[in-house]
Amino acid sequence: MILLSVPGYHDINLENLVLDFNGTLAFDGKVSGKTRELLNEAAGLLKVYVLTADTFGSAGRECAGLKAELVMVDKDNGGPDKEAFIERIGAANTAAFGNGVNDVLMLAKAALGVVVMGPEGCAGQALAKADVVVRDINEGLGLLLNPVRLAATLRK
Repeated sequence: MILLSVPGYHDINLENLVLDFNGTLAFDGKVSGKTRELLNEAAGLLKVYVLTADTFGSAGRECAGLKAELVMVDKDNGGPDKEAFIERIGAANTAAFGNGVNDVLMLAKAALGVVVMGPEGCAGQALAKADVVVRDINEGLGLLLNPVRLAATLRK
């Protein structure tokens, strides 16, 4: 669990981390070694879920060894599927990371929405719904692992 009290902002009590796979956690369907390390460290604090339609067909292989539950979403209905998933596990206690149009609903619904502007870029709609923008997944995971950084970003 990560408890974050942010001056001038709402308190955040995170229990879950939900990550989009392609473009967010992975680049071209592959997860880097550093990202694996940071994600497994975050899994010591939060229940981690990776949501994907598995565009590259590599999610199962790439998520092997991660302390995360892989959850498949419909390739044509991914946005609503992702939103429904975080509602089921508790959106008020969930940080959601994404970069695409199909991540917009979950970014807006989550207690903390983080958009990742990695090599694939991010959709403008996702950017508009995020609470925080990071250049890559490792920066985003670093914010969770060092919540004082996150508080500095969000405080008013």
